[in-house]
Amino acid sequence: MLPRDLPAGRVVEFAQRADALGFDELWVVEDCYFRGGIAQAAVALASTPRIHVGLGILPAGARNTAFVTMEIATLAELFPGRVTAGIGHGMPVWMREVGAWPASPLALLGETLRGMRELLRGQRVTADGRYVQLSGVQLENAPSIVPAVLAGVRGPKSLALAGRHADGTVLAEPVTPEYLAAALDSIAARGPHRIVAYNVAAVDDDAVVARNLARPALEWVGEPDWAPHIIPLDFAADFAALRTRSASRAEFVAALPDAWVDRLAIVGTVPDARASLARLHDAGAHSVVFIPVGPDPVAALDSLSRLL
Repeated sequence: MLPRDLPAGRVVEFAQRADALGFDELWVVEDCYFRGGIAQAAVALASTPRIHVGLGILPAGARNTAFVTMEIATLAELFPGRVTAGIGHGMPVWMREVGAWPASPLALLGETLRGMRELLRGQRVTADGRYVQLSGVQLENAPSIVPAVLAGVRGPKSLALAGRHADGTVLAEPVTPEYLAAALDSIAARGPHRIVAYNVAAVDDDAVVARNLARPALEWVGEPDWAPHIIPLDFAADFAALRTRSASRAEFVAALPDAWVDRLAIVGTVPDARASLARLHDAGAHSVVFIPVGPDPVAALDSLSRLL
């Protein structure tokens, strides 16, 4: 993952280094109020010869369905076979701040996913939905290689919607095998469905060093929005109790037992981290996206490349 707060002057460096090291995919994020996902994806694609670029995720409430599809189609035309689009609800607090949180997030996302997928396939689309209205809309140049459209969601109802209307699902961190199993039960896709799993990642010959690098990136995991990720775990009750009695996020992550950190991140020595990766792939993840940590994200790529 290209970190949301990476200085703009290092974006090309990061993308090129990820490509050169042999990573299969580079995922960009559109978090408020950092950088736009389309712009980052275009720069990453244009500055690299090979790596596949995913947008994970664009918030549906901030986009018109026809125009966001035009953007994705343009990238797919310019860089055939190298683009995956992720679109989701967005974080409610951010969407409310910009006046873009809908009365029915499920209806908006479902209508957006349907419209995008039909348009990218070159269809002429008419829709009269609650949020998406299209009247005989058709792309002048549909991409020759149709990019997958994934839903970035959490929660049973949203995951079920992804199973019905998306080509796959982007699962935010932390993704454990237990959470993945629960998510797949909710998704209940009837056909091929790609799973992209985000995870904080740190590798070092000393497992303690790796865990200490990962801990700060786990400070948000105790927030209410992350409850679906934790509920399936056998230490969920103890985890919630620790979060409740911790006076700050820093205190919370400092007190996380090593065994929990090892479950909540791709972390440790190379054999340890590879074992975690194998468990995720065995549980159904098609792509595992590393979220680099530490003072220098570009340097972290070199460490993480040891897992390839």
